[in-house]
Order: sequence, then C-alpha cells, then structure tokens
Amino acid sequence: MGNWFNKEPPPPVVLVPPLFDFPPLAARTRMLESSYNMLFGKLALKCLFEDYFEEARYFNTMIMLKPIDDPHVDLMATVSGPFDHKPEEKIAGNALFRWQSDVDDPNTFMDLFVSNSNHVLQMRSCAYYPRYGFGAFGILPLLLKKRVTAEDYGVMGLRYGSEKLSAGVTVMPFAIKDELPKSAWLVSKMGRLTVGVEYEPEHGSKDEMKYKNLMNWSCAIGYGVGSGSPLSPSFNFGLELAKSSQFIASFYQHVVVQRRVKNPIEESEVVGITNYIDFGFELQTRMDDAKTSNNIPDSTFQVAASWQANKNFLLKVIFIRQTCLLLS
Repeated sequence: MGNWFNKEPPPPVVLVPPLFDFPPLAARTRMLESSYNMLFGKLALKCLFEDYFEEARYFNTMIMLKPIDDPHVDLMATVSGPFDHKPEEKIAGNALFRWQSDVDDPNTFMDLFVSNSNHVLQMRSCAYYPRYGFGAFGILPLLLKKRVTAEDYGVMGLRYGSEKLSAGVTVMPFAIKDELPKSAWLVSKMGRLTVGVEYEPEHGSKDEMKYKNLMNWSCAIGYGVGSGSPLSPSFNFGLELAKSSQFIASFYQHVVVQRRVKNPIEESEVVGITNYIDFGFELQTRMDDAKTSNNIPDSTFQVAASWQANKNFLLKVIFIRQTCLLLS
C-alpha cells in the first residue's frame, strides 16, 4: 500500500528532435555521384549553402508523398518560378517517383524523373552490394526535346567502396573514343585524414591525350573528426586544387547542444531539448592567369550558419562575397 501511494517521480527527460531532412535529399542519390564530390565535407556544405535558399523574388515549393502501406516508394513534386510571373517566363514543374529495395538503405534504388524542361523523362538506377563493396549505376534520358551531346544518350558507371578506399569510373556508352571515360576518382581514408584525386576530361583537343592536361585533374585533402551521426558533434577541414586553376579552402562544423526549457505543452518531466548548430565557410580563389575574358571571377567567399531549435523551427543565414579581376 505504501508503494502505491508514494510513487517516485519520473526521471527528467531531454528531448532529442529529428533533424530537418535527415538524411538530406542529396544523400538519397549519392551513389550516382563521385565519392570525391561527397567527402571532404562537400555534401554537408552543399546542404548548408543551398537548402531553403532561393533567388530574390523566386519561390520553390516541394511536397513528398509516401504511402504507409509501402514505405519502399515515394513521390516528390516541385514547382518553382518568379513571383511576378511574365508570359515569356516558364514555371518549372518536376515530379520524381522513387523505389528503393531497403527502407533503411537508399543506395539500391530506381527512380523516374518527369519535367517540363529539356529532360522530359529520365530514369536513374543503382545496385549496390555492401557485402562486397561493388556497385553499378546508370542515368538514362528516355525523352528529351533535343539531344546535343553524348551525355544526352546516357551515363553508366561502376564503383567500389570500403571504409578506407573508394574508387569509380563513369562512361558514356555512345561517346567517341576521346571522351572516355567521362570521369574517374580515387579516394582513400587513413584515420582522420582523407585524400583524393578526380579526373574529368573537359579540357584539351581531340589530338592530344587529355590525361596529360593538368586542367582535367583535381586533388583534395581533408581532416575530419566525428562519427557522422547527427547526435554527435563533428567538424571537417578541407583543401582542394580544382582543375589546376582554383584553390578551395572549406570548413564545416556540426554542434549538438542541450538547453533547458519549460514547455507547457510537454510533460512535466521534460526539462531540456537538444539543439543542432551548423557552421561552415568556403573560400574559392582563382590560381590561373586567364586572359580570355575581360571579367574574371577572382575569388568567392561564403559563410553560412543554421540553428535548429526544435523539430519545427530552423533558422539559416548566409553571406556571399564575390570579387572580380578586370583585365584590359
């Protein structure tokens, strides 16, 4: 009887809200991208700098539908355009139907992309086997208003990934010999240090061997701490020499903090809530002495920060500064 009337109060509880868009939408198609473009903090910085930011006087609306009966599929539709719509301007509309084999693993999937732009109908697919680390993927434009380049006829790729090494290559099946491969990358991780190199044959004439042109090569080195879980803090610092013409220095930090709250909507035992703070900056500086243009971007500096106070409120700010070098 005494234990019935003298119950101990429940222990204090700290709420841990889910992150906005976790995993981010860009991570759902990461197997179609080079690992070189996903590591070194690039994916986190891309989400920090671009998500929820739109051009002035432009809008972007997105909705995702996921049936309860079958969580393997979802449909995402977006509509974007200017607020003061003019007859000559087009309202962009896209729809994406996606299927993935495992609800918790987005790396094996197939999707269909429909748009009122040039890519009217496009199919993307990837099959990845984590036990062996091998995967194959492809991007196939089914309907286009106009096919101009070999890439418009499709891209295929092979990749290998492990805890310490990632390598891959992409090819265009209908490309000419001088355009093979489309890209190739090799990234290695040694403890907290990550180094990588990427080859993209975009410069050079058909008569020369493009792999000898340094403008087609990029290399990067990064130092990072953290498990990658959103519930633990992490940071990443990276240096990159892109196309032998641009030097990029970047930093990203994810901080997890707890603050005391007294919310009348929550239970009395709730005494705190977890907040997520993200900060990042990127400095791009031109290295080459290009004289083909009279208006050359010399450097770009951008810094952004975000604060998620709860599951329904996210505040983001960004500052971008660009300078140009004028040559006469």
